Amino acid sequence: MSDSALGWPGGATPPPPYLPVPGAAVRVRLAVQERGNTDYIFNFWTALGWTVLTLGFYGFYVFYQLVRRMRDHNARRLELLDAAVNFGWEEAGRRGMQEELAPSFQRAALHLAVLRKMTGDFREPVIWTVLTVVASGIVHVIAFILLDQDLVKHDRAEVGVEHELALIYGRFGHTLAYPEPGRTKGQHNYVGRIVAAFFSFGIYFLWWYYDMMEEPNRHFRMNWLQEDALVAAVGAVR
Repeated sequence: MSDSALGWPGGATPPPPYLPVPGAAVRVRLAVQERGNTDYIFNFWTALGWTVLTLGFYGFYVFYQLVRRMRDHNARRLELLDAAVNFGWEEAGRRGMQEELAPSFQRAALHLAVLRKMTGDFREPVIWTVLTVVASGIVHVIAFILLDQDLVKHDRAEVGVEHELALIYGRFGHTLAYPEPGRTKGQHNYVGRIVAAFFSFGIYFLWWYYDMMEEPNRHFRMNWLQEDALVAAVGAVR
């Protein structure tokens, strides 16, 4: 069956994420294995303790990891989800189900495009860390706002892809859990947090730091559960 018969807009061929990619199943497994290098888990009290003991110098490392881990996590999740969708497209072709599932692949492509665009955002951790030396408080606030917005945008996009993957792999007879309703995190009240930090003479800023550590921690652990199930589903399909 030709691509134009599959319902792609204008009779065009499927967008890049759905061109057959050799080794898509291997890409899924490799992306999952890489999470130990990308998804850094913070312990707030340990980080705070070392920052105090080193007279603040350890805080530069903490800030570096805050920026670095979100950048690398975003890239890894894009690779993982892109590979999982590619594998699904190949499997749908083998089963003669591409026409039926084309709408799900098209919706997944839109969500993947959001994740792909995020990889071009300025999130170089070394440069951001150097900037904190010049203007610590201001740079921290700007970085915290951007990182929180990144997590919100990233979470919404990947939930969209996960939903479509659950539908697609379900049609192959392999259950993937649908994302929980209301899972996506809400955006912080940035003005309120800045005001609270100012009037508390910076004490509230510690709570903001805690959220910037713990919210991605929870996000990563939730992703890991979905990733383990996805690896099992890909292996079962093969």
